[in-house]
Amino acid sequence: MLTVDPYPNYKPKQKAVHREVLTKGELERMSRKKFGVERLDQVRDVFLFSCYTGLAYVDVHQLKRSEIITGIDGGLWIHTHRQKTDALSRIPVLLHALSIIKLYENHPECMVKDTLLPVMTNQKMNAYLKEIADLCRINKVLTHIARHTFATTVTLNNGVSFETVAKMMGHTSIKTTQIYAKVMNHKISSDMQQLQKKLTAF
Repeated sequence: MLTVDPYPNYKPKQKAVHREVLTKGELERMSRKKFGVERLDQVRDVFLFSCYTGLAYVDVHQLKRSEIITGIDGGLWIHTHRQKTDALSRIPVLLHALSIIKLYENHPECMVKDTLLPVMTNQKMNAYLKEIADLCRINKVLTHIARHTFATTVTLNNGVSFETVAKMMGHTSIKTTQIYAKVMNHKISSDMQQLQKKLTAF
């Protein structure tokens, strides 16, 4: 039996994980795509809703109509508890997400179950997302990247603070949110253009 830790100064190194996200162009291409097949339209809409709210599949699947409330700014907000952590997420509804909500407000399945969107099983969602990626010419695996896309492409790269993103995503630690940080070229370009304006003003 060891009485002394033989590795008191050892610190394991964490390898940076590359998190795939959709670009703004890929989001727009998917939004505009006309599939002509109801199941693909439905899965695409649920996926895009996650991209614009940061909610995971299980949270969207369980999201009730009663969890859409009027926020302090007079706009619609999502107030829901995340299944994974039970943390409360408060998310203002962006126009892209609102348009999807309106598409399904009279959907029979949603009315019967009192859910916001008609969400298929995870297995079916994943299968159809592969088909959607092919049809939209997106060479990425779409499963598990909607939440990353919200954190990166939709919010952080548009100047939303880590603190705000953490609150909306239901993170209990800002370190969790920082994992999602992936600065894209357009954000670098935008920041440097702003810097250039300040420097030329001297």
